Amino acid sequence: MVCFTPLMHGVSLKHHATSEIRPYGKCRARFTENYFPFNNTLDQGRLWGYNFYVNLARILKRYRKQIIEEWIHRLHTGASERYRERPLEELFITVSAAYDASCAVLTCNDFSMIDCHIKWITNIRLQGSFSLSEVQNAYEFFRTGLLPVLVKELKGSMLQDVLQRLNACLFYTITKFSDYFQSLQEKQIKDYAQNLEGEVEKRTKELAESESKYRVLVEDINDGYFVNQDGMIVFANQAFCDIHGHALAEVIGKPYADFIAPKSLVEVQGLYEERRTKGHAQDLYMYLRRHRDGSSLPTENKVKRIVYEGRDAVAGICRDITERMEAEKRVREAERLAHIGKLTTSLAHEIRNPLSSVKMNIQILLKNTDFNGNDKRRMEIMAKEISHLERILTEMLDFAKPLRLNLEPASMNAIIDSCLEILDVKVKEKDIVVKRNYSKRISPAFMDHDKIEQAVTNVLLNSLEVLQRGDKIEITTKQESRGGGLVRVDISDTGPGIGTEALPYVFDPFYSNKKKGTGLGLSNVKKIVEAHGGTVRVGSKRPKGTHFYLTIPVRKIT
Repeated sequence: MVCFTPLMHGVSLKHHATSEIRPYGKCRARFTENYFPFNNTLDQGRLWGYNFYVNLARILKRYRKQIIEEWIHRLHTGASERYRERPLEELFITVSAAYDASCAVLTCNDFSMIDCHIKWITNIRLQGSFSLSEVQNAYEFFRTGLLPVLVKELKGSMLQDVLQRLNACLFYTITKFSDYFQSLQEKQIKDYAQNLEGEVEKRTKELAESESKYRVLVEDINDGYFVNQDGMIVFANQAFCDIHGHALAEVIGKPYADFIAPKSLVEVQGLYEERRTKGHAQDLYMYLRRHRDGSSLPTENKVKRIVYEGRDAVAGICRDITERMEAEKRVREAERLAHIGKLTTSLAHEIRNPLSSVKMNIQILLKNTDFNGNDKRRMEIMAKEISHLERILTEMLDFAKPLRLNLEPASMNAIIDSCLEILDVKVKEKDIVVKRNYSKRISPAFMDHDKIEQAVTNVLLNSLEVLQRGDKIEITTKQESRGGGLVRVDISDTGPGIGTEALPYVFDPFYSNKKKGTGLGLSNVKKIVEAHGGTVRVGSKRPKGTHFYLTIPVRKIT
């Protein structure tokens, strides 16, 4: 029997000398054979499912200590100033509880424990003045620590299934935490506002004291708070100013419409007029706010009619939801790519076998001396195009299959030389000038030689396909000490470059401006580099050309 329960039953920890953190003690999640009742006629599918979850539960239990310690380390060293101020003992309690609750979801599909955890941790983090984004980011460290373990221990459909469950678990946790966090904050403000109105009806003297307390509360919350009276901002807290990029003096007395992006202006003004004339309208809505730098950012607004200084007004709480939208986008993208990967693999395998048969028969026919002139040329064209189709299928399979690294000592300079040897014929055909600026200080490091070679080759091919006769490619390597050591490779060319509108999408799967491109070459480059823990960027080079920047963390040889 495998069982996950919080380790913290009966444990308490003093918190800022005035409160205690006590882990929830009644919520338990158990994974036992009772979840999958057996009999002698049980079909093999259910048996496989049972063994799968048992195996997953054992993996999570075996790596529990390692992942929790790494999670705590990340929180205490790099998450935020508030997390750095928390005692390690407290982080151990909260992180262990989050880990066990998440494991209950992954292994038993039991959400009761995570629901208890969310209510418990929300109160703690609100008392500690944590922002919503800080705690959302903290949950993401569970994925950061667990992913390498899953990749190491699982493969194929098992890994894909668990990754989908992990994404669903984190999406559920972050979304539910965000809603509960917001509801508590809104309840605080609503309760206080109601108390304030009652005090106004009782005594004029106590109005000043209540208003003072109210303002302190509004200034302390992490979301933007404002009062819109006759279309003008008459009150705003510092958080409202910060998320719009303005100083307080630049906000008070300005039209509220100035802080709404043009795309959302008509919709928001319509809601405001409906609320002003009819007395009610949609209270919670999303829109694009206008930042001082001109950018439009997703925002959530919760508004209510109030009386401010004796006149009708609208009070609102606005929240920056950029990170939440990005998290949801990442989840959707992961699910989309998983589906595309399945479809791509299936299609590639179905096409490759008949294609290989056609190619083999064409090669046999080409050996026939009876073919000459145009007939032979046509056969050669067919063989060439089939080779092109095979390359496309290879790119599709590389994109779809999970990436496994075979790390071994390798020299980046030697890898680039190997790539140039492979492409030597293409370089000479177009009379391309290749300039190499290698740093002699780059020492061998652990990399997957074949995968890095494939990534660099794809970047070089991307340049060669658009360069004209006599154009240049310049390759520069150097080693940087920041971040524990990085190997940097810069590859630039004097080609036509990439349009500004296309730059944000060059690494997206199936995005291509080429007539014969699949859009997977640069996507595979990004996949390989990021699997090594590195980054890849692309930019335009003046007066013309393209510049790729690749960085790979140094894994030193011991």
